[in-house]
Amino acid sequence: MDMNLGLRPEVRRLLDRVAAMVRDEIMPVEEEYHGEIGKGDRWAYTPRQAEILEGLKARARSEGLWNFWLTDSERGIGLSTVEYACFAEEMGKTPLGAEVFNCSAPDTGNMEVFERYGTEAMKERWLKPLLAGEIRSAYLMTEPDVASSDATNVAMSCVRDGEDYVLNGEKWWISGAGDPRCRVYITMVRTGGDDMPKHQRHSMIVVPAESMGIEILRPMQVYGHDDAPHGHMHLRFSDVRVPAENLLLGEGRGFEIAQGRLGPGRIHHCMRAIGQAEAALELMCRRSLDREAFGKPLAQLGANYDIIAECRMEIEMARLLCLKAAWYMDQGDARAAAPWISQIKVVAPRVALKVIDEAVQMHGGAGISQETPLARAWTHVRTLRLADGPDAVHRRQVARAELRRYTQEKV
Repeated sequence: MDMNLGLRPEVRRLLDRVAAMVRDEIMPVEEEYHGEIGKGDRWAYTPRQAEILEGLKARARSEGLWNFWLTDSERGIGLSTVEYACFAEEMGKTPLGAEVFNCSAPDTGNMEVFERYGTEAMKERWLKPLLAGEIRSAYLMTEPDVASSDATNVAMSCVRDGEDYVLNGEKWWISGAGDPRCRVYITMVRTGGDDMPKHQRHSMIVVPAESMGIEILRPMQVYGHDDAPHGHMHLRFSDVRVPAENLLLGEGRGFEIAQGRLGPGRIHHCMRAIGQAEAALELMCRRSLDREAFGKPLAQLGANYDIIAECRMEIEMARLLCLKAAWYMDQGDARAAAPWISQIKVVAPRVALKVIDEAVQMHGGAGISQETPLARAWTHVRTLRLADGPDAVHRRQVARAELRRYTQEKV
């Protein structure tokens, strides 16, 4: 079967416009935007932050540079997963990129869930404003008291009581739940008992963020930072009542929905990581040519030629693997795509971390300071090695797929 990893000419022209906006309009205001955090309430957007972000979003939308992630929908612009992966790379070069084009996680995955599995009422109340970039959302799965890398451990209680479900339990690492624009949570819960098959014990339910009984316990810190105003919150649910019609598809269908949501999302994360690696490599190269020590440009000292070359080669390898995983997604067989998605989920953050770390080293003390975006990029990509499944889980999946080729036994 032919594997086309290229872009159609019209898509290339569209990607060039996105790349130009990232380079010329978004990246120049990054420092000012992040400098506003902490001026007043950390969990609210300052007037200047809102002006920057909403102004960029309005411009992107007016130019038709919007909702590229809709790769299998009449609402989209007809991109394949391979093509969208290239857009994700460009957007990943700046922390503001994805939101400017309304392609942010966790909203993209949540919008896919609403579009594929939501009722018409859900689409009107939640999907419509999400597609317009007017609100944000969060996805609640990980829990503090269980190893959530095995999602069959998810334990939040969800019990039917008349016309409602009643939820009790805690969730943490809820990305985006600190954002004052966050209006809705898609939540993985347990509805079945031990007598049920383990992959039929869980469901997904839509929970309005303002529901009574939801308490924000704290923002989780990532290497000492709370990531305000986006945040990764720790929440407690105490007798939270949600209308029964908010359950997606029906009881026991949580894993079915989760796999439909996570596959494309993992590819998007990985290509954004490659974009961060590209941005770091550019900073590294410019620094190596502009800075001198011992009478020579840094590029000519030590093993810096080799370091730069290795970074370029590893980025190229990671990109090709990611595009191959995206191609498998485009073939419509999620099971066939899964081992490739697991491979890139391990490889892309690893490569990006290496490149960012080398760029930090080339910058010396400035590399770990606020003088460059490198420290923020490193912490973000290091976190990605845990998000959507830790490396060990994905390596296990890759190994099982490989060993299946040689034995009929369960591995």
